Amino acid sequence: MTEMISALKGALDYTRAYRGRTFVIKTGGEVLARADTTANLAEQIALLESLSIRVVLVHGGGPQATTMSERLGITPEIVAGRRVTSPEVLEVAKMVFAGQINVDLLAALRKVEVRGVGLSGVDGDLITATRRPSVRVHDDDGTTRIVDFGAVGDVERVDTRVLGTLLDGGYVPVIASLAADASGQPLNMNADTLAEVLASSLGAEKLVFLTSSPGLLRNVEDPSSLVPFATPTDLEALTIAGGITRGMRPKIEACIQAVRSGVRRTHIIDGRRADALLIELFTGAGCGTMIVNAKERQSYEENEMANNGDDGGDAQRASWSG
Repeated sequence: MTEMISALKGALDYTRAYRGRTFVIKTGGEVLARADTTANLAEQIALLESLSIRVVLVHGGGPQATTMSERLGITPEIVAGRRVTSPEVLEVAKMVFAGQINVDLLAALRKVEVRGVGLSGVDGDLITATRRPSVRVHDDDGTTRIVDFGAVGDVERVDTRVLGTLLDGGYVPVIASLAADASGQPLNMNADTLAEVLASSLGAEKLVFLTSSPGLLRNVEDPSSLVPFATPTDLEALTIAGGITRGMRPKIEACIQAVRSGVRRTHIIDGRRADALLIELFTGAGCGTMIVNAKERQSYEENEMANNGDDGGDAQRASWSG
C-alpha cells in the first residue's frame, strides 16, 4: 500500500502537466495480435482519458495484413520497412485495417468504457494524399534501387476538424492507416507517417509508438543496447552507420520530423510489455527511447536533477552516450 501511495504521489507532477494535452499514440499490429496486450492497451488509454488527456489512437496492422495476403495467395513485399501496395494488397489493407483491426480495437475500448470512434484518413477529409511516385530507396541490405510503392499515399493536406470535434466531445478517435486522393481514390499509408502528421498538425504534447521492440537498439540483437534518450542530431551517426533498419526506420524518421515540427516529446516503447505506456509517461526512468530536440533535452535533465538531487537519482533517464 505504501509503495502504491508513493507511486501516485510521484506521478502527480506528470498528471498536472498533461491535463488537457493531446497525445497521439500509434500502435503496431504486433501489439494488437494478442487479446491480452490489446486489452492492456485499452486499460491504459482508459486511465489517460480519466486524467483528462486527449488521446488520438493510430494503428497499423502489418502482420495481420501479411497473414491475410498470404492466405489469399499474395506475396507481400516490404522495402525499407514500408509495404509495396499492389491493387490486391490495397484491398487487403482496406479489409484488415479499417475492418478487422479497427473494430476489435474499438470493442476493447468499449469494454473499459472508453468511447472510441473508428476512422481512417478518408473520413471527414482528414487526410488528402497523392500517390507516391517511384523513388530511390536505400534498402536494409545496403543496395539502392528505384521502387514503385504502388497505391501508397504521401500527405498533401490535413484537415483535423473532425478530430477536434470528437476530442471536444470526449471521444477517442481510432484511426486506420488509409487515406484518399482528391478524387476519392483510396491509398494505403504508412501508419508511422500518419501518426507523425496528425501529431504535428494537432500540436500534440507527445507522440508515442508502441512496437515489438524495447525501443531503439544500437544492436538489434541485443536488448540491453537500448538508446534511452536522444536528439535528432544524436541519431544521424547511427543512421549513417546502418544501425537503424527495417520497421524501425519509419518510426525514427517520424519521431525526428515530429520533434522538428514542434511536438515536445516522442517515444518508442515495447507495447507488448504490461503497462509500458504508463511507465514511460509517468516515471522519470521510463522504459523505452525518448527523442526530443536539444532544448527539450536540457529542460528535461534540469527538471530531473531538481526533482531527484544532484546525482540525478535512479529515476532520471540516462542521456545519450554515443
